[in-house]
Amino acid sequence: MARHPSALKRHRQSLKRRARNAARRSNIRTRVRKVRESIEKKDSAAAREQLKQAVSSLMRARGKGVLHKRTVARRIARLSRAVHRLAGPKV
Repeated sequence: MARHPSALKRHRQSLKRRARNAARRSNIRTRVRKVRESIEKKDSAAAREQLKQAVSSLMRARGKGVLHKRTVARRIARLSRAVHRLAGPKV
């Protein structure tokens, strides 16, 4: 265990950040799961609305450094593609 005051403080900070990041990741997983459930139910309107919320959470996590920018881009692209496929081709 750390002994120096600065090391103790850094440890406390890391525990707080870890908890905060875990909560953000959990929020993202929940929102992405809701989008996928709407896609499975073939509910296009709900999927689009939930996609907005999921993208918002993903971008916020990217800005805060919780997830890497390419990871966020990949997840958004895959979710968006799935939601747009649900809408079907434009005629």
